Amino acid sequence: MLTVTGASGKLGRLVVLGLLDAGVPAADVVAVVRSPEKVADLAERGVQVRQADYDDADALAQALAGTDRLLLISGSELGTRVAQHGTVLRAAQAAGVELVAYTSGPKAESSALAVAPDHLATERLIAELGLPGALLRNNWYFENYDPAIARAAETGEVVGSADGGRIAAATRADLAAGAVAVLTAAEPVPGIYELGGDEAWTLADLAAAVAAATGREVTYRDLSAEEHARALEAAGLPEGAVQFVVGTDQAIANGALDTGSHQLSELIGRPTTTLAEYVRRVL
Repeated sequence: MLTVTGASGKLGRLVVLGLLDAGVPAADVVAVVRSPEKVADLAERGVQVRQADYDDADALAQALAGTDRLLLISGSELGTRVAQHGTVLRAAQAAGVELVAYTSGPKAESSALAVAPDHLATERLIAELGLPGALLRNNWYFENYDPAIARAAETGEVVGSADGGRIAAATRADLAAGAVAVLTAAEPVPGIYELGGDEAWTLADLAAAVAAATGREVTYRDLSAEEHARALEAAGLPEGAVQFVVGTDQAIANGALDTGSHQLSELIGRPTTTLAEYVRRVL
């Protein structure tokens, strides 16, 4: 039995659909969700839908019963999700799961990204519980840049403070395909998977890709961290969001999203989506 938590989310749904497309019988796929009505279409296809959230140990014990391989999609609440992940992992331990795949973050041991401490703590908890873990260190989603791409097409400018830092972004679909490959491997292969795009690009490259797609001049304006924060504040972003965005760009400048890995394309058996392809798709 292959079980996916957070299966009503954007990534989780793609993984479930990918499992079905890979030939896994629907009856052997479990979608764990908080709101079953959101995956009624999956239930109609024969997927087992089980209701549980990351805070409910009893419901998780029932939801993971019979699971052979589990994909734990990380929670979204910074600061509380490590405890939530622990609840899922202890249920997986009790269920005798043979492989736990976890959607972690890139370079979790050394990253300055705000999301990294929770990911590293969860990776360590998997090890402490003695669970065979496939640590899917997913790079940034291309989809995170949809607003910047649209704004650049309109204004002719990409604005940030990432200097020349490179971003090995990948689409959710490509990362979901990687998770499917890990879950459906003939034998479970625990370990660290640094997953991202084959091509690592800069924000200047993003501006150039938008220019190529639109036929207009688009440039990248690199700011200091302080200038970037002031610009975001002037645009009306709340303080927490300003800190997150500026902190992310500063981490990118220091190489947080430049992994140099091609593990994702090796897993899925094809090249990952390129920057130019993705920008054309958005526009």
